Amino acid sequence: MTPINRDRNKPNTEDLPLAGTHIDQMSPVDALGVMLNHQSGAIDAVRDALSQIETAALAAHQRLAATQTGRLIYAGAGTSARIGVQDGVELTPTFNWPQSRLGFLVAGGHQALMGAIENAEDDDDAGKAATTALAVGGDDVVIALAASGQTPFTRGVLQAASAQGALTIGISNNADAPLLHDAAYPVLLCTGGEIIAGSTRLTAGTAQKICLNLISNMIMVRMGFVLHGMMVNMVPTNAKLRHRRDQIDRLLKRAEPDS
Repeated sequence: MTPINRDRNKPNTEDLPLAGTHIDQMSPVDALGVMLNHQSGAIDAVRDALSQIETAALAAHQRLAATQTGRLIYAGAGTSARIGVQDGVELTPTFNWPQSRLGFLVAGGHQALMGAIENAEDDDDAGKAATTALAVGGDDVVIALAASGQTPFTRGVLQAASAQGALTIGISNNADAPLLHDAAYPVLLCTGGEIIAGSTRLTAGTAQKICLNLISNMIMVRMGFVLHGMMVNMVPTNAKLRHRRDQIDRLLKRAEPDS
């Protein structure tokens, strides 16, 4: 496994913006430019973690490929939970990944995806109970996300999943975060403080989204669901996708070697 970067001098998600970068004191165009430039740091954070992401993705593929029933399970609270759900639900229409092989553990339950549930993320026992209720086991892969890396619900999920033999991936934006130590495969996305202090839906969230894209897409590539750079198992559920399905089929036929 790739070691965690334990440099205690790394920036923290709770760091305050520097003087001169307070966007409420700027013109709209200048504020938008500062926000955009700050978001670009998400790419740097993911690039720095690429070896950890590769290790986690390949391990997840190996676990999921070993059975026909192992699930890819996303866990988190608030913004991190919503980012995880977005990544997971797109795997079925994009790659025809079975819905029976997906799972979601969200602090406060599914209703928390549409509105904040007060104090839901502060209960590690709720995370452990949710993991037990979902019958997480040794065939499953659990990806837990928390920008701070300290969220009790998310840590409870990861600890319970590990105890049940699941392969665990922890994604956090703070070095030495407890969540990274809970995970068999830690991924540090060191994005530092936000341009709006405390709002980890910004650069930290962007980095998490990119990271999940890389992990889940690599799993699907290794599963054989991509051929010649195309999503060959895509589910055509509307007119646009039926057209795209026909286009892919034509291109794949052309790519076949002459018999």
